[in-house]
Amino acid sequence: MAIPFLQDTPLPVDPVAALLQLLEEEEERVVRLWAKRIRAETYELDIPGRNLRAPLRGMMDELVRLLRDRGTDALRLWPEVVRSHGARRYDQRFDSEDLAREFKALEEVLLYVYAKRNGVLEPEVATFIVELVGEAHASAQASFARVLKTEEVRFREAAVMESVLHHVEVGILLAEMDGTVSFATPPVSRLIGVPMRAVVGSRSQTSLSAVLTQVNARHPGGEPFKVSDMPFMRALREHGPVRGVMMVVERPGGGEASLEMSATPVWEEGGELAGVIQTFTDRTEAANKTKALVSAHGELRRLQGRLLQRTRTQALGQLASGAAHALNNFLNVLRLRITLLRREFKPEHLDALDKTVGQVGELVARLQEFNVQRTEEQISDVQVDATVREALELARAELEQREHPVSVELHLGDPGAVRADPGFFRELVVNLLLAERERLGDVGGRVRVETRTESDGWVSLRVEDHATPYGTEDMTRMFDPLNRDAGAPQLSLLLAVARNQVQRWGGELSVENLSGGHGAAFVVRLPLARSSEEAEQAGVGRGPTAGPRRFQQTRRVLVVDDDPDNARMMAEVLSEEGYDVKVAHSGDVALKMWEERRYDAALLDAVMPDLSGWEVARELRKRSPQALLAIVTGMDVRGQNRSNLALVDAVFRKPIDVGALDDFLGQSESPPSGSGGGSSSAGASPAPA
Repeated sequence: MAIPFLQDTPLPVDPVAALLQLLEEEEERVVRLWAKRIRAETYELDIPGRNLRAPLRGMMDELVRLLRDRGTDALRLWPEVVRSHGARRYDQRFDSEDLAREFKALEEVLLYVYAKRNGVLEPEVATFIVELVGEAHASAQASFARVLKTEEVRFREAAVMESVLHHVEVGILLAEMDGTVSFATPPVSRLIGVPMRAVVGSRSQTSLSAVLTQVNARHPGGEPFKVSDMPFMRALREHGPVRGVMMVVERPGGGEASLEMSATPVWEEGGELAGVIQTFTDRTEAANKTKALVSAHGELRRLQGRLLQRTRTQALGQLASGAAHALNNFLNVLRLRITLLRREFKPEHLDALDKTVGQVGELVARLQEFNVQRTEEQISDVQVDATVREALELARAELEQREHPVSVELHLGDPGAVRADPGFFRELVVNLLLAERERLGDVGGRVRVETRTESDGWVSLRVEDHATPYGTEDMTRMFDPLNRDAGAPQLSLLLAVARNQVQRWGGELSVENLSGGHGAAFVVRLPLARSSEEAEQAGVGRGPTAGPRRFQQTRRVLVVDDDPDNARMMAEVLSEEGYDVKVAHSGDVALKMWEERRYDAALLDAVMPDLSGWEVARELRKRSPQALLAIVTGMDVRGQNRSNLALVDAVFRKPIDVGALDDFLGQSESPPSGSGGGSSSAGASPAPA
């Protein structure tokens, strides 16, 4: 019979309340008509009427309870209640089509009884009923498919794990050989932002394409994300796993989400491909932090461009000094934000970002080698072959982690020892191996490492590949730290540092193409060690230290930094630790604030436009000899004279270790004699007192 719809309703109808009232008054009638329709459509099934109606009445009871207690949340919760109904119907020998007809019958019965009882069927109520029954059907079908596949010995792993997967934040879907999505966990629906029924049962070239269009799915670079780009489609084509595919989607409630997807093939016992399991993981937080790092890298490149306007002699030193200072400011803001976020969110979401900050900090340390005279090298006899083996072990994970790894063949000729610093020589070999990894790219390949003694009493170390030979211009600019080609700055800096090290040891580092036009090689040549002819390079000794200052318990801290973000974040972190913190953005302001109110400690940025942190420390030391003073800087302080270092109790390098800073500020007893009053924790360098 035709169902009349209400026209020109003066007030909107609450569909939840309307459906609840209907079921509270007509539940028995709905169950009876529903069972009658099922019996008519599935007449071949031999199921007693009571056994047929009992599960229907149970589902209706749960729906009434959810509508009464949870309101609109029933749209999300009731399908989970109905999920087990699919497995029950499988046990009663229903077909998948029978299950679909059962929920279609429920939809028709609800619409019919509501219209019959009220005389009209409001559009809001009709839409709510259709959506509610549709979600319940998708949930029951997923359970039905799971049992079916388990019975057929297909997707056994997914069937065993299903109960767990519904309670984790990783979404999982199962794809058949024809590309049909036969099962999906609720997180898939939440992460993509579409109802489950839009995903389950969809075929790759039809409704799934519409889903991707609906959420504006795209690659991180902005290109539209196609169905053929989905990891499960690639895994079906390639018969192998697919890892780390990123997709950006727009959620209906607003905002973007970055999803990482991977796919793993599932094989039959006979070795035939049965389907694919694909996972979805929310990487939105990590993607946002990565954008911040990319912005910091862009700022570094801009500084490099400005330095190119100066002479090469000036640029070489200022590249390391200025670029490291600017980049460390960005890193310090990120490290402090991580500290605050760690207290408010789950720490595991931020561990990867914190590790990246540490890696960029290591790059900054290498940049600074251009501007500071190296004094910490410990020259000794270094066994070449043993060092090569150690370097290979350190670099092996980086060489083998990609889909197409880089293998290394060792041809070691036992050339003996050379005079060098063991740590820096090992780092040199690691950097050459990593440079080969970048050169071979995603293709991978083989690298040959050879050592031998030459006839002139020198030792040679060759790192060869079989990639495309270098062009003449590439070889000319290989060791230029100001090389601005895409992807070149970091590699050029590393090679320039390496050449500088080798030259200090009396050797040479070069690059050459192999004969025959098949590959290239880095070549390191160093004199063979002769202990009777060379002396150990002496380190710079420490001067006499004064007696330690006695510190009182620190409560009031003055943070002095001309960078507003660094100053603000430092103040927020220390305030969270219980300190009373004030901020000054210049040296002059800091001195005035100190006169108005004495502080227990001051954290001073080394480089500021008016007064440097060292100058401020000199003035504060005159006024408050017992105060704790520390320099917080992104610069390398090894070139500072000892009179400046004696003014402060510690030097902290950016990105700062908040734990070491808290330990430093929290000291209330005299430090041990000879410590200089500074903290020896990680991240702080003690300053001579």
